[in-house]
Amino acid sequence: MTNDLVLRTATDADYAELEAHIANAFLEDVDEDTADHNRMIFEPGRTQLMTDAGRIVGSGLILTRDLSVPGGVIPAAHVTGVGVASTHRRRGVLTTLMNAMLTEAHDRGTEPLAVLWASEGAIYGRYGYGLASWRVSYEIGSRDITVGGSTPDGGRLRTAATRDVLDDVRAVFDRVLVQRPGLSTRPGQWWEYLTADPKGWRRGMSSERTVVYEDDGGVRGYARYRLKSGWNETGPDGEVRVTELLAETPEAHAALWRFLTSVDLVRTVKYAHGPVDDPLPHLVNNPDALVGSAGASLWVRILDVAGALAARRYAAPVDVVLEVTDPTFAGNTGRWRLVADDAKADVTPTDADADLALDVRALGSLYLGGVSAATLAAGGLVTERTPGSVARLSTAFGWHRAPVTVEVF
Repeated sequence: MTNDLVLRTATDADYAELEAHIANAFLEDVDEDTADHNRMIFEPGRTQLMTDAGRIVGSGLILTRDLSVPGGVIPAAHVTGVGVASTHRRRGVLTTLMNAMLTEAHDRGTEPLAVLWASEGAIYGRYGYGLASWRVSYEIGSRDITVGGSTPDGGRLRTAATRDVLDDVRAVFDRVLVQRPGLSTRPGQWWEYLTADPKGWRRGMSSERTVVYEDDGGVRGYARYRLKSGWNETGPDGEVRVTELLAETPEAHAALWRFLTSVDLVRTVKYAHGPVDDPLPHLVNNPDALVGSAGASLWVRILDVAGALAARRYAAPVDVVLEVTDPTFAGNTGRWRLVADDAKADVTPTDADADLALDVRALGSLYLGGVSAATLAAGGLVTERTPGSVARLSTAFGWHRAPVTVEVF
């Protein structure tokens, strides 16, 4: 880097230039009608900037949120807004920004891990992030399937503008959050931020609506969605695009999908954030009509090995010594004895022989329970030193629900 490049923490006064920089990095323009929307979640004190002669040429933001993990909800540094100006590539800007963000979160001492969505998956492994979860994107021909099951007595659906049922939606989200790893809490203005509905963001779709499923005990699930009218030479060809769907009971899940796939004048239903263990393919009469594609979802970077391993719960009792390497944070490198079950976990440094060896990236992939130690071992990313330890670790780190992340932050 030249002396003209300066790394610094953002201030409130940087907001407008930063928004333009990020929009440009992601090949977009700033929407003048909604230019201040991101102020709701902007944390200048956790935003790193690289400037050249005073002009922003690189950025990286951390959002202060918690994340659901197997058996709990813990603080996690949510990394976003990472972008480098095209004029300043290959000058070390990205590495400097990433290291600064990771160091800030690590030194804060309250967040044992950092998480992000990768716009380009080839980038983040070299900073210690491991791919920890996947999502399924569906494009469903609604005339080609029937969702099985029936609505029990007392079960009913109702639709409304999202803002009119937001209290119910929030309550369902908070209950599902503790059941399913991979979901991020929505403190402060996050719900207002996520449910804003300016016309410029609809991309030809309707305003957002929500359908809720309720029984005598209250609302048990919801789907936020948009509609788009369409016609072709054979008749109606409308589309439902689902923003988010969460249900805490099987009845709610089935009823919501029956509704979404039976809207009048609609022929296609799209949803980009289905969990890999979604029961939907088993509920429909024609699974081949669920055109689904798997894509990368959340990446996890362990900042504090002992703290992160102690913060989650395990599907089976385990007593294992892990030899971890971390080229960035020396305190993570070493041998750690993990003694855990579904109630507690103790993690201590040890000089005992290691049962398995792995780097911090592989540990991040394992962390949410969505990637098996056996899978990583088959790829050479986990080394078994004690026979049978990969199988034991695979069972212990697994979880009865696959991780899912229903928003891109």
